[in-house]
Amino acid sequence: MKINLTKLILLLGLTVTMSCSKTAKKEVEPVNYVKENYTKKEVKITMRDGVKLHATIYAPKDTTKTYPILLQRTPYSCRPYGEDQMRPKIGPNEILMKEGNIIVYEDVRGRWMSEGVYDNMRAYIQNKTEKQSDETTDTYDTIDWLIKNVPHNNGKVGTWGISYPGHYATVSTIDAHPALKAASPQACIGDFFFDDFHHNGAFLLSYFRAISLFGTYKDQPTDSAWYSFPKMNTQDQYQFFLDKGPLKNLNKYFQYDKPDSKNVASKSDIDDFFWKEIVEHPNYDSVWQSKGIIQHLDKVPSTVATMIVGGWFDAEDLYGPLETYKGIEKNQPNNYNTVVFGPWDHGGWSRSKVKNAVGNYYFGDSISLNFQKNIETKFFNHFLKGSGSKESGLPEAYVYDTGKKEWKSYDVWPPKNAQKQSLFLAEDQNLSNSKTNTSKISFVSDIKRPVPYSEDIKTVFTPRKYMTDDQRFAARRPDVLVFETKVMEEDMTLAGDILAKLNVATTGTAADWIVKVIDVHPSDLKNDNEDMQSHMKLSNYHMMVRSEVLRGRFRNSFANPEPFTPNKKTKVDIKLQDVFHTIKKGHKLQIQVQSTWFPLIDLNPQTYVDNIYKADEKDFKTQTHSVFTDSSIEFTILK
Repeated sequence: MKINLTKLILLLGLTVTMSCSKTAKKEVEPVNYVKENYTKKEVKITMRDGVKLHATIYAPKDTTKTYPILLQRTPYSCRPYGEDQMRPKIGPNEILMKEGNIIVYEDVRGRWMSEGVYDNMRAYIQNKTEKQSDETTDTYDTIDWLIKNVPHNNGKVGTWGISYPGHYATVSTIDAHPALKAASPQACIGDFFFDDFHHNGAFLLSYFRAISLFGTYKDQPTDSAWYSFPKMNTQDQYQFFLDKGPLKNLNKYFQYDKPDSKNVASKSDIDDFFWKEIVEHPNYDSVWQSKGIIQHLDKVPSTVATMIVGGWFDAEDLYGPLETYKGIEKNQPNNYNTVVFGPWDHGGWSRSKVKNAVGNYYFGDSISLNFQKNIETKFFNHFLKGSGSKESGLPEAYVYDTGKKEWKSYDVWPPKNAQKQSLFLAEDQNLSNSKTNTSKISFVSDIKRPVPYSEDIKTVFTPRKYMTDDQRFAARRPDVLVFETKVMEEDMTLAGDILAKLNVATTGTAADWIVKVIDVHPSDLKNDNEDMQSHMKLSNYHMMVRSEVLRGRFRNSFANPEPFTPNKKTKVDIKLQDVFHTIKKGHKLQIQVQSTWFPLIDLNPQTYVDNIYKADEKDFKTQTHSVFTDSSIEFTILK
């Protein structure tokens, strides 16, 4: 056999290198801090109705002093299971882990190793009987058991969590146990018709793959996944969903117990209880209304200090943390209630990376690490180890200006010196300080060529990057209307909510309306992010600052939809979530208005049907939409 000597030498060299590399890696393998400093115990905690929930308790090995309890309740598992199996990191951050706290994770009812039946965003029950339970009672009973049964605790409990666990942190504050002294709901879900899977009535089609995570039935405890994710077999989600057509064609991905005969199987059969809930409840009816938690924030006692945390570019849960903070402020103005919003995507503040960027856009270094050290740790230590007075040394609102790239502190959010100011959508792509003549600007909304939400070719589990994406690709489409100011001669700081007051018309009877607020950067900027996509340039970057959709049928009521009258001028108001962003001198402020945003949201038939989830192919029609120039965007401007 003939051997290529060069190849042999290279192969031997590679083998030696790999062997040395493995040896070196073994030598410097880091010590598991948790294993060295904590003991782990797994327990079953009985709720008032007899259901047993699984909890994992990490307690410091140093038993010479007492510690507060930090509790996270989660539907995402408190793995790894087994008392000899340790997480590499525990607690809200590494500092709190190393300072010493009793850290507890609990599988919520019906998830993983806990008993009971899971109810997605389980409703709060008012005026409960003694044996009735909801998530507030499950939390209360858990805390009560921990305080009475975990050795060396100091009688004080804090809760925290991000996303769904953040929702459970909010829940913990309602009808709270007396031992609960501090709660930090982070990226917390507030209402499922406005967070995550819905935005103002529009379905977030891009969350399609996550449905089964919440809707696959489980009837007994398990330490391994009982659900599976839909297999799309493509890297092009835009084309995948366009080819699938109406939403009802996705039902087959949620049929887990298919009959043996294909002749028996019905396209309308659904086994996934969450997908079925979405399909059968297209409007904001009693089902969705009952699942909202922000409606009950008047029940947060003054004994619980709250710190709400969110990211300005959180694609999943931006509504929740903003409305949670505002809800507590409105209903319990004397409570200790603070808010932190930084330049993060979903959960970005909890990561240990030095570099802070969202998508292509770079904000700086150590932003998350500084938050963990100087804000989060200080909050929990003050209320769980310190005096617990309202004089915590932390600001009421600690917010990051994503335009100036700097932190600011305020006594309240939005700041007291913020004022409303309107800019009008004018002809010739202008954004004007005053209303001029009223005219109509029209565009064709082609259901075969919807406006993409990203120029990337990709398939995602949940979308995140698009929140700071360059919008030039959209501005160059004929079905996206563009309005912008002249180059700014001085800074303009947007600090608070935004309300788009549109006057529109359509040749059809249904339409979605999407409004995007964009910071157009100067053309002489140089790239400052080495990880930016290679085709992208910061020169003239159209940074999306805020965006939102309103399904037009819900313009007057989310509970009672109604069609448009063809060609009739109609008022449509769209509330965009708060921002804190300075359009700097030399930049321009741009507004984009469009009617499709695919496949971030599902495709509107543009013909009114009672239930879009059951619409037929024939219902989908290309229409012409119009925006009138007496439309305006009302900003909250910092003076």
